[in-house]
Order: sequence, then structure tokens, then C-alpha cells
Amino acid sequence: MRIIMNRSLLSRAAVVVCSLGLCVSLAACGGSSASQKSSSSAASSSSAPTGMKPLTGVTASGELGKEPKVSFQTPMTVENNTYAVLQKGNGATVEDGDHVCSQGIALSAKDGSQMANSWTKNTPDCSMSINKSSMSAGYYQLFKGQKINATIAFGVNDQSSGSSYIMALTLISKSKPLARAQGTPAKNIPADLPKVTLDAKGKPSLDLNGYKPGNALVAQPLIVGKGRVVKSTDTVTAHYTGWTLDASGKLTQFDSSWDRGEPSDFSLDQVVTGWKNGLAGQTVGSQVLLVVPPSEGYGDTAKSKIPANSTLYFVVDILYAG
Repeated sequence: MRIIMNRSLLSRAAVVVCSLGLCVSLAACGGSSASQKSSSSAASSSSAPTGMKPLTGVTASGELGKEPKVSFQTPMTVENNTYAVLQKGNGATVEDGDHVCSQGIALSAKDGSQMANSWTKNTPDCSMSINKSSMSAGYYQLFKGQKINATIAFGVNDQSSGSSYIMALTLISKSKPLARAQGTPAKNIPADLPKVTLDAKGKPSLDLNGYKPGNALVAQPLIVGKGRVVKSTDTVTAHYTGWTLDASGKLTQFDSSWDRGEPSDFSLDQVVTGWKNGLAGQTVGSQVLLVVPPSEGYGDTAKSKIPANSTLYFVVDILYAG
């Protein structure tokens, strides 16, 4: 059982739109010179990513990596799962496993008016993770191999809100998450807490050490990283293992990203309260022992291998946050 569900690019795109101040659900969704001024939206259907179609009639002009001027004839009819690479980037190539930050503009398909713009207050969204487990095949194919400073347009027709618009995302930077926690061993760890040991790859094992949990959340750093401070609204990449007590009172592992061979991406808004409260305020690179009481876990609801009213034990390596 995965306690953390990887978000699809669909929900990531929704986060991007929300960061622009336009919180709606996405129902479906050049040259290399820095002085390049414009690019056509034409794209061959034969080369379109899986499940996607070219978005035609949209162009962009302006310096690469800066806010583009996006143009199209209005009113324009748009479909979901349509795209156009308006400006080819001139920076580093986006690779598998990268986290990508983007700035975005949403323009009404009806009259071209600006509905939202993250460039205005310089509030990029950095939640996009380029990997097959958290993206649809089409979006993975589209973003992987792009270069930083590329601008890509998407057609959005949200029938639930009646909104129809063009969203233009400019890829402004990328970074790789850490492979495992790295930093300084924490000092003054209470001696009565569960004991953690790591194998050669970094996967943790847990010994309860006679520990008796209380009703309060425990978030004890074991390694203190030197990265940015995690915010309660961040998307986080983490390696983790989770345990609880089975019906016989034996400590039992119920989930581990280490066993799956890749870390998990998740929003702190989409996890149990103990994760959100326990990881917010920690730093990237840290390893944290979480003891989550039922009130901040699943309460009196049983979940697969987790009995009702269970205390949950986790060791979490924070590899990225943004």
C-alpha cells in the first residue's frame, strides 16, 4: 500500500493554474538564440505525444526566458490535451527525474484577455517532476527533452467552470533531487525514541527500543540537511518507509519507496496531517523520524495493512521541496 499517491501532471497543471490565481480544474490536462523573437505553433500530428493533439494558431514573441507575448485570433475554440511549443528553449535539456520550475500566463480563448499571470509577482511553480510514475505518457514525452526557456502552450476547456483558455508555460529552471538524505547528524536525540539503522543504499530499518507512543506527533530529525526550508504548501520528493503494529502487536512494514526503487512525489496538502505537520519546517537533505498518532494519521479507519487507531512510524528522507 502506498501512503503517498503520486500526482498526475493533470493535478500539477492545476497547481500551476492555482499559483497564477486561477484555481480551476484542468479537465484534460524555434531557434536557440537568446534574442529569438517569435515561433510558430505548428506541430506535426505524427510526432504528437501519446494522447495529445497539436494546438494551431497560437504564436509567441519575445526574448527567451522572459515573459512572452502570446498571440492568437479570437474567439478561439480550444480542446483539452492540445499543445504547441511556441518557443524552443536554449538552456539545459530537461531529463528524466528533473524538477522543473515554470512561469505561466492564462489567456481567455474568447477575447484574449489575461486571466492570470505568475510573471507579474515572480511566483514560479516548481511542482513539476519529470518521471513516468507521476505524469501521463503524453506529458512525459512532451516535457522530457525540452530545453529550459522553452514556452509551451496548452488548450484548456474546463466545462465545469465554463472557462476556455490558453495556458502558456515557460520553463525557467530545473534541478535534480538528492538520492538520499545528506547533512549533519542530529544532536541530542532522545534515547527512548525508536532506533533507526540504514543499509548500504540508505533504506532504514526500525527497532522500537521499548518506545511507548503518546498522543502527540513526534518529528525528530536524524540528519539535518542544508537545503531550503520545507513549506506546508510544498510539493516534496522523498524516500520513506512506514511501519505500524499488526494485530499481534508486532512491528510491521506496510510501505516503502525504497522497495519500489524510486522516491515519491507528493503535495503536503495531499497527505495525512502528521506528514504535513512533521515535514513542514524541516530542511531539504534531512532525514526525519515521524511517530504519527491516530489523530494525525487514519484515526479509526483501517487502511489495507494498517489497522484502525494505529500509530504510524516513518523514516523520511527529504530529497526536494518546491
